[in-house]
Amino acid sequence: MEINLQEAILKAVEFMAIAARTAPKAAGKDFIKIKILSGDDLERLAQEMAKHGIERNKKNFDRDGDNVKNSAAVLLLSLAAPQPVGLNCGACGQEKCAALQAVEGPEFKGPLCAWRVIDLGIALGSAVKTASIFNLDNRIMYRIGVAARRLGLIEGELVVGVPVSASGKSIYFDR
Repeated sequence: MEINLQEAILKAVEFMAIAARTAPKAAGKDFIKIKILSGDDLERLAQEMAKHGIERNKKNFDRDGDNVKNSAAVLLLSLAAPQPVGLNCGACGQEKCAALQAVEGPEFKGPLCAWRVIDLGIALGSAVKTASIFNLDNRIMYRIGVAARRLGLIEGELVVGVPVSASGKSIYFDR
């Protein structure tokens, strides 16, 4: 029986999405959006990454874009319209949660409630743990999120991407 590696990878990425969705969230409120990209979307994303790097004179957007082009899929995770937890803890830089007002920055919108950003980090950790269980090479990349947000591939104030690959050697660490 011949295996279809691409189908197997996409199935594993779906399990990564499940892990991100079910990861614990502060106060049980979920502001995480999830999307899986493959096929032509990867080329489009890679081109946007390179373009952004040139426009903003920022290093390694082209390098990471090459990684995306050579990936089997990308899992996008974002924080979309995250509401502060309501602890008035000051971790966001404001004394009271009610004072937190996110504004558009050069790549993302912020500041954001620190606890919601932690939620995104936990979801990312759960997703890459799942990738590891399936022996998928992967790497968390902020640059993917910048380009995905610019292209409108996923809504959210903060977006992060996880490209995955299954080859004889990880394409994400020999760069």
